[in-house]
Amino acid sequence: MCGDARRSSRCRMLYTEDMTLEQDIKSLALELGFDRVGITDAEPFARDEAAAVERVRDGLMDGLPWYTEERVRRMNRPKLILDGARSVISLAMSYKTDDPPENSGSEANLRGKVARYAWGRDYHSLMKARLRRFVRELPDVVGGATDGATDSAIRARYFVDDGPMNDRAAAERAGIGWFGKNTNILTPSHGSWVFLAEVITNLELTPDAPLKKTCGECVRCIPACPTDAIVAPFVIDNRRCISFLTIELRGPIPRELRPLVGDWVFGCDICQEVCPVNRKAAASREPELRKRHDFDAPELIPLLYLNEAEFRSRFEGSPIRRAKLDGLQRNVCVALGNLGDARAIPALTHTLSAGGPLTRRHAAWALGRIGGAEARAALSAALETEDEEEPRAEIVEALGEFNAKAQRRKGKLTIEGDSLR
Repeated sequence: MCGDARRSSRCRMLYTEDMTLEQDIKSLALELGFDRVGITDAEPFARDEAAAVERVRDGLMDGLPWYTEERVRRMNRPKLILDGARSVISLAMSYKTDDPPENSGSEANLRGKVARYAWGRDYHSLMKARLRRFVRELPDVVGGATDGATDSAIRARYFVDDGPMNDRAAAERAGIGWFGKNTNILTPSHGSWVFLAEVITNLELTPDAPLKKTCGECVRCIPACPTDAIVAPFVIDNRRCISFLTIELRGPIPRELRPLVGDWVFGCDICQEVCPVNRKAAASREPELRKRHDFDAPELIPLLYLNEAEFRSRFEGSPIRRAKLDGLQRNVCVALGNLGDARAIPALTHTLSAGGPLTRRHAAWALGRIGGAEARAALSAALETEDEEEPRAEIVEALGEFNAKAQRRKGKLTIEGDSLR
C-alpha cells in the first residue's frame, strides 16, 4: 500500500490505473474534504453576465459599491482572470452541521439567530487552505509542474467567493447543482447548505454536463421571505435582503424594514429553511464548521456590553466579525425591539448613552417598540443629553410613537365608553 506516500507519481499511477484524469482530479478533491466536484470549460457565462448587469442597472445591487459592471464582466469571463484558461473545476463543501435551535427568543435568556454558515470557523481560510493543497497536488495527478516555467506547466487560480469569479454560474454549468428561485445553488446531495469554490486552470479537461433538475413549480422561498427581497424567481433585491441588512450594510437599517428583520442578528436562512430540497440534505463532514460557543443563537443582552477588544476576542476566526461591532450591536438592538421583552430595557438604555451614533439610533427605535413607562423615561432622559442629529431624530420619533399609541388607546377607550352608554 502507498499509505502517506500515495501522492508520489508511482503511487498515483497505481491508484488511478483504471480512472480518467477527470476522475483522478475529483478523487483528490473529495479526499481533501470537498463534497461535490464538477468541471466546466472556461468559456464566458454569457447569460449570467447579462442578468447581473441588468441587476446592477436596476439598482438591485445598491449598497455593494464594489459590485460594478466592470467586475461583473470580469467575474463571468474566466479567460480574463487566467491567461490561457481552458477549464474551471467547481467544488462544494457542505456546512450543514447542527440543527438550529427552536424559539430562541422565548427562552430564559433572550437570544437571536445567526445564519448557519457562521456557526463555525470562517470558511474562507478553511477552504483556501484546502484549495492551496489541491492545486499543489495537481501535478501528482496530471504529471507536470506548477511553476509556470514551461508551456506545459500547470497554471491555476482559485477563489472562494471573495474574488472576481462567478461561483454560482460555474457550479451550475459544472453540474454541481441548479439555481434555486432564491438564487442559491441547490445540490442533489447537500441541498443549498454548501460553500462554493473554483479552480481556473489551463488544463484541458472534459466538462461535465449541467444537471437537468429544476425547482419546477415550487415557489416556497418567495413568500417566505419576510422583507420580500425575492422580487421574482431568480431575482433578489439586495437592498431588502436580511443578509445584506445585517452583514454588509454599514449604515442604519431602514425603519420600515426593521420590524421584518425579526431576531436575525447575522444573516438569514429563511429561504433555505423552507426549501424542500434541504429537508434531506446530507450532513457536513467538516469538523471545523461545527457550532462554536452559542453562535447559532447568541444571548443578545451581553452583546450590547462588548467593547472592541472583547468583540474581536469573542468572535476570533468567525464570519460574524465581518459585521463589525457597531453593525452587530445595531442588529442586536433591532432584534430586541422585535422580541418586545421589557427585560432588554436596561441594556438598551445603556446603549442609548454609551453606544456609538449608529447603535444609539437603533436602541432608541427598540425602546420605542418595546414601550412602557421605563422605556419612555429612558428616551426622555436621552433626549436631554443627545446632541447628534440622527440619534436625536430617532429618539424624537420613538417618543412620538409613544404619544400616537397613547392617543389611539384614548380614542379606543372613548369609543368603547360611548358604546356602553
